[in-house]
Amino acid sequence: MPEDNVSPSPEFEALAQSVRDLAEARDGDVEALLSLLRLLEQLHREIEDGPFRRALPTNRQALYRLLQDMERAGGWPYIPRLRLRSIMHWIEELEDPEDEPLEEV
Repeated sequence: MPEDNVSPSPEFEALAQSVRDLAEARDGDVEALLSLLRLLEQLHREIEDGPFRRALPTNRQALYRLLQDMERAGGWPYIPRLRLRSIMHWIEELEDPEDEPLEEV
């Protein structure tokens, strides 16, 4: 797992170990490992497009604090630049015009 300042929950650690064990058991089997990577990518997209997106802050200040926390922890998830721009556009649509502008990160 990536290094960060917060220890992963025991559930996450158990899941990570299960994935490591699956990969180790398939060492040398490129097709099985590719299937595992594809599954992980699919799960990533499902989480990103569903629960993660729904959990995002709904205003610029909260989003800025989240981004700062993510940078401090060093646990930045893979989010393509285009997707991040889409998220920012989505946040702007939800904002009240009286909210202060987002500071540069």
